[in-house]
Amino acid sequence: MPHAPAGSGPRRRTALAAALACLAPAGCTAHDTATRHRAPRPAPGGQAPGKDALVMVIRHAEKPYAGATGEDDEGNEDPGFLAGRGRRRADELPRLFGPAHSARLPRPAALFATGGPESAPARCRQTLAPLAAALRVPVNARYALGAETDLARAALEARTPVLVCWEPAGIPRLIRALGAHRVLGVPAVWPDRYDLVWTLTRTRGAWAFRELPQDLLPGDA
Repeated sequence: MPHAPAGSGPRRRTALAAALACLAPAGCTAHDTATRHRAPRPAPGGQAPGKDALVMVIRHAEKPYAGATGEDDEGNEDPGFLAGRGRRRADELPRLFGPAHSARLPRPAALFATGGPESAPARCRQTLAPLAAALRVPVNARYALGAETDLARAALEARTPVLVCWEPAGIPRLIRALGAHRVLGVPAVWPDRYDLVWTLTRTRGAWAFRELPQDLLPGDA
């Protein structure tokens, strides 16, 4: 009677069954623990860190000097709106972001501006209004200053590229909420300038930062 090959028989089948059991979801605890440690932590908004994203950030355009007033959309004086130079910058923004061949930055697929109570300054919304009309993209202004965590989540869930026009005091909180605050070169505060764009690019889970000049009006650096 022929002998069974070495390593076969009941003992071999029992060992193989035990090994396969470790691959089942309810199997070997050590294997499951190692898998959990290797899994990437979700980014804000519940997205995996590997999903690419481009978030562009600007502050609102020029506001009135102390003691001066801005103008609302009907030309009425209002300190919560933009100064004349700020309105001109807002009108020029489509040259910077948009579908035209001369545009220096990609067309945003989503626009966010500081919102909140009716009494809050409307400068960010006013800054994006001409661009929103040119691109036919609505401005999401449901998030108020201080809600940067919710804003970051919404920005990462939106179609990319994203453009955020925000009050400068809240921009560092937004960068932190995005998870990009430790990137080399990111300033701790927004500079005292209106003519900059910060671009935050996430590629394979890693953020990169660039600061670009707008160069839209005479006197821009």
